[in-house]
Amino acid sequence: MKVSLYHILVSAFLVIEPIYKVNGELKVGNKAPIPIPVAGPRKIGNTVCLPDNFLQADLDPTPFTPVESYSVQEFDTSKYIGPQDKIDEDVEELLKTLTVEQKVGQMTQLTHTEFIGCDGAMNKTAMEYYFDKYSIGSVMHYGHPIKTRWSYWSAQRFANFTNTLQEYATSKGSKIPIIYAMDSVKGAALIRGAVVLPSSPNVAATFNRSIAYDWGRISAKDTRASGAHWTFSPSADTNTQKQWPRNFKNFGEDPFHNGEMVYYSVKGYQGDYKKDRTRVAACAKHFIGYSSPINGKDREPRNVPMNQLMEYHVPSFQRAFDAGVASVMEAYAATNGEDVVSSNLLLRKLLRETLKFKGMLITDFDEINSQYLRHKTAIDASDAAYGTLKKTSVDMSMVGEGRSFADGVIDLVKKGKIPESRIDESVRRILQLKKDVGLFEQPFSDPKLIETVGSKQDIEASRNFVKESLVLLKNENNVLPLKQEENVFFVGANVNSTRYLCGSWSFSGVGPTNIDGDKVYQGYGDTIALGVEKLTKKPINWIQGYDISGNKIGDYDEIVRIARKADKIVFSFGEDTIVDVQSDTDTLDLNPEQYSIVERVAKETSTPIILLLAQNRPYSLGKLSKYADGIINAGIPGAYAGLPIAELLYGKFSPSARMPYTYPKKDYQANVNYYTPIWNEYRPEFAYGVGFGYNNVTYSNVTVSSDKLRPGKPITVSVTATNNGKMEQKETVIMYTTQNIRHIHAPERMRVRNFDKKILAPGTSATFEFKLTAEEFKFWTAELNHILEGGPVTITINAGNKNAVNTQIELYKE
Repeated sequence: MKVSLYHILVSAFLVIEPIYKVNGELKVGNKAPIPIPVAGPRKIGNTVCLPDNFLQADLDPTPFTPVESYSVQEFDTSKYIGPQDKIDEDVEELLKTLTVEQKVGQMTQLTHTEFIGCDGAMNKTAMEYYFDKYSIGSVMHYGHPIKTRWSYWSAQRFANFTNTLQEYATSKGSKIPIIYAMDSVKGAALIRGAVVLPSSPNVAATFNRSIAYDWGRISAKDTRASGAHWTFSPSADTNTQKQWPRNFKNFGEDPFHNGEMVYYSVKGYQGDYKKDRTRVAACAKHFIGYSSPINGKDREPRNVPMNQLMEYHVPSFQRAFDAGVASVMEAYAATNGEDVVSSNLLLRKLLRETLKFKGMLITDFDEINSQYLRHKTAIDASDAAYGTLKKTSVDMSMVGEGRSFADGVIDLVKKGKIPESRIDESVRRILQLKKDVGLFEQPFSDPKLIETVGSKQDIEASRNFVKESLVLLKNENNVLPLKQEENVFFVGANVNSTRYLCGSWSFSGVGPTNIDGDKVYQGYGDTIALGVEKLTKKPINWIQGYDISGNKIGDYDEIVRIARKADKIVFSFGEDTIVDVQSDTDTLDLNPEQYSIVERVAKETSTPIILLLAQNRPYSLGKLSKYADGIINAGIPGAYAGLPIAELLYGKFSPSARMPYTYPKKDYQANVNYYTPIWNEYRPEFAYGVGFGYNNVTYSNVTVSSDKLRPGKPITVSVTATNNGKMEQKETVIMYTTQNIRHIHAPERMRVRNFDKKILAPGTSATFEFKLTAEEFKFWTAELNHILEGGPVTITINAGNKNAVNTQIELYKE
């Protein structure tokens, strides 16, 4: 197309200021020029910003050569080391020196993103501002993707960042060090090279208290290496709603079992945290009832009668308090119609007065402001802060961004609406926590700890955790273990992926994206495919078949053709790494295309089928349960799970795990738990507590020291397990009780009272002994009385499994 002089003149006219005559003189018009967008980086002042669509930062190039092993300080888990009633005198003296503004600053937690500029580098202007003006007390590592120069920070880069923050905090404003927090919910998985450990349900499936302890200890060490001193873990929520997307953070559905895992993980995280600088302050979350949303979705309301809250949700938090947990996080949204963050009943009467929690209480992310932004239970930021501080014992606001909380609370105090004594109540607990974790002695990272991050010792520990967490649920015709000479065909996206075995809160809150892929781990992990190839000494026969969400990719006809030639086929199902609200689901049904391909193989071939479930939630198997000869529940087992899963498949060890939650058949069973009332339907796909090994283990009759159980007079319950197989067997034994009659309040089907795990060599036996007390049978009535009723009781060992045994006793109330 030719451009005429006319076009040029018209174009020029459109961008040149109009010239016109005023009193015979030429004047230039005063209209502003029309802004014209141009390509190029955005700038703020002289700072060149990263692009708005900056999806992937460069991989952190910091050299990474961890030591092979390190020494572990012995710790007595029976000792109470935790918050005390009395605040130390030097903390009280420090409190007296602070202004109102500095005190409120201590109650404020910002995300680390507030201190990163648009160029992805540290924003020292923001540091000076927040620490000088507000004396900010805490910074949390925001785990979701942000614009930074490097992705997946090494411990060294973390330490440099946290050390720089500490330099500003200790030289500006109040000069009080910050306490830096991180979500280390499956190891310190936000740190490059740190071992991504199995998720909480995997730990629970081991029924091994020492694993819960070591899981917390390794997580703490790596977290502390980064310069963080506090972790938002463990979750003490009881897994009552299987559709809920946060179930991977919980230890399971049973209050006692959950409580034991919480207790020992707290001990692992904290140890002697007031002296041992390889440990961190733990945080039991989310207080309370968070895991029972009405519709199964995240951050949704819960209706839990108070007697059920006390019966099933409180015990695991109580065990956290028994363990000396340093802090608690309140729950998002509403329980029984009340916003938790402003509930006097839950956050003062129950938490402080009834349960006697003495430590520091923090909100979940921006939850104070949610009262006016989302729930409409407050007018504005000031009203929201007023309601929380006036009614509850919240000590710190996880603000996330901005100054609204600090400015609002300072204003409330100065106007006399909130007494300064209420601020002092919280700040003394915050300062005591800072002293306890050693911040006043040494606020900076210890370089020696960095050398242990990702050590061979931790990798091997993780693999052992995984071995004990894999649940064998079905093994018809001894389809498992596989034989090395067999032609085994594998199908599924997570067979050849590290990130899908790690899930969310690894690399970032949502896990690696499709753009990030496995490469962000930089080799610090393995896959099932690599594990199979290592054992069989030959390339794996694998096709992806469907993506992680179950959508068909490739040719299903080809899968059927290959399956006909195979000796066995392993279908691996998984779940995307998205998290929280993003991973809400309307159903527990699998993608129809996954049902389709398994059914085709079942009907069009004679090849035995094995299902490997490496997923966050228990997705409904439907008819696939019938088609499958073998079923393994692998949960979300972490970065180094590939080899242990292969070893289980090929019989290098016998599985010992048990289901830590009920696996429902259909959606309507999503919130049905094994302790449902005795008369209620309980017909799940797999019951809580089921699982077995490759060996035939039999049990003797249950014996009791007395068939009469009275208050103050415990009895001993014994059973002997015999390994009739040819392999070593770690045997999990779970003791349940059923109170067969109970007036008004129907008794539960069963309740776990204790569990243990021992190693049985082939052909050997071991006796398991448990103490049982009458007091364990106390239950909460609708009137919130904690009472005991007598009557016949059935004691069952390993309910739901084929080798279950039981006996009868009589319970007396006095």
